[in-house]
Amino acid sequence: MLEFITIFQNCVCSKDDGLNAKSWPFEEARKLLQRFSDGPPPKGYVLFETGYGPSGLPHIGTFGEVARTVMVMHAFELLSCIPTRLFVFSDDMDGLRKVPDNVPNQDMLAQHLGKSLTSVPDPYGQFPSFGHHNNAMLKRFLDSFGFQYEFQSATDHYRSGNFDGMLLSVLRHYDEIMRLMLPTLRDERRATYSPFLPICPRTNQVLQVRTEHADVDAGIIVYRDPVTQQFVETPVTQGRCKLQWKVDWGGRWRVFDVDYEMSGKDLIPSFELSSRICTLLGGRAPENLSYELFLDQHGQKISKSKGNGLTIDEWLKYAPPESLAYYMFQSPKKAKRLYFDVIPRAVDEYIAMLSQFEEQDAPKKVDNPVYHIHNGAPPAAENVLPFNVLLNLAAVCGADNADVMWGFVQKYMPEATPENADLLDKLIRHAVAYYHDFVKPNLQYREPSDLEKTAIHALFDELQKAENELAEKSLSADDLQSIVFDVGKRYPFDNLRQWFQGLYEVLLGNSDGPRLGSFIALYGVDNMCQLIEEKTRDFTDVEQ
Repeated sequence: MLEFITIFQNCVCSKDDGLNAKSWPFEEARKLLQRFSDGPPPKGYVLFETGYGPSGLPHIGTFGEVARTVMVMHAFELLSCIPTRLFVFSDDMDGLRKVPDNVPNQDMLAQHLGKSLTSVPDPYGQFPSFGHHNNAMLKRFLDSFGFQYEFQSATDHYRSGNFDGMLLSVLRHYDEIMRLMLPTLRDERRATYSPFLPICPRTNQVLQVRTEHADVDAGIIVYRDPVTQQFVETPVTQGRCKLQWKVDWGGRWRVFDVDYEMSGKDLIPSFELSSRICTLLGGRAPENLSYELFLDQHGQKISKSKGNGLTIDEWLKYAPPESLAYYMFQSPKKAKRLYFDVIPRAVDEYIAMLSQFEEQDAPKKVDNPVYHIHNGAPPAAENVLPFNVLLNLAAVCGADNADVMWGFVQKYMPEATPENADLLDKLIRHAVAYYHDFVKPNLQYREPSDLEKTAIHALFDELQKAENELAEKSLSADDLQSIVFDVGKRYPFDNLRQWFQGLYEVLLGNSDGPRLGSFIALYGVDNMCQLIEEKTRDFTDVEQ
């Protein structure tokens, strides 16, 4: 698992390195540090917060917000001696607005639409409510990564009275909040909008109804029951009401005195409104990073209720957790596709960055993604093979399990075993799973053109010739790459890219592939020659 809880005491870099670093977590940390130019906050710590709406199962975007926040928090810890805390807040008192597409017992859930998520039965039958189930799924995953955080439940804070003072303050500022909110709403929404959402004592639904009367001194509001049309009087405290989420967001910042919170680019207007509400209630809005959204394979925003994009468990089936953290680190202000085909590149780029880290000087280390993934103390790089190479090996040998792959790997790396090369063993197992689910169903081999047959025949001869001449000395990956390169230059391809693409499509069934020298060294020259014979069939009759 990732070492997110590692403290910077083992960090190889200094405060000065962080002050001059260009990586975005340090840019955010320096911005936050300016907030405390007059001294530490009265509460004695800097509070980071990240929010979660448990209307559906947690997805990778949820994890990404927490991971990125932790990266900023730990960068701040290097620059400042002020203690930090992280709240993960679940708005689990919100009403269930629609039935998610990716959960069981949908007919049962449909009967509870409008109720607080912590009052809706769990469709999985494992927890007291659907909200509790989704909260547990989030905490399970965050715990598996070793995040240090404090989970906060909206239901707990509303029902315990912890929000009562803030709710009464919202009631006192009711008219001012309405003047802020109404211009941002559509006409039909204005007619029923209220900062307060009463919890119906008859149905337990979270009601979207207009406040007919507000009594500040008594701490109550009056609304009309949408079914009986009777006027109902209810306290705004004691868990009898919750707030509309934009007001809730600003009110929560006021209660907790939140100093830093990220949010998606689509929430920029909401963040600005909530900031004004927080100020109105006597608080100070947090520092903020607006990140771009994750997209599915069709370029659509990923959604908990739709279940599009990747789930957390799906990524971890096909790649180690470090690669997921690496993907989250990259360019938070740039929209990115979050689908299965991004996994191999993320794995190989993480491996490459880890291998570079030890040789870098301190100023470059703080800008290396692995510095932030491992909180300033990355592990020593292991001798592993690129994930892309392993995927192609799995394809050509039809690997059904890791043992088949290890048979090839140990000929190339005799000293490596599953017991002493933990990361390599994980990569092999992930590669087998990814191959079976995504590579194998999409392999499309094609017949070579006459030019390609001739060139591939020449490659066959050169490989056998080099193998025979060197006798017992193995050809290196660089030697093999040179052979492939030199053969391609002999023939009238438009460019060498056309030559390599032809090799990938004819021999590997893909339009792109690994560095062929490394692949042949791993797969073996004899095996490569057999593969050429199989895929080009009767190439021996081709003219020399």
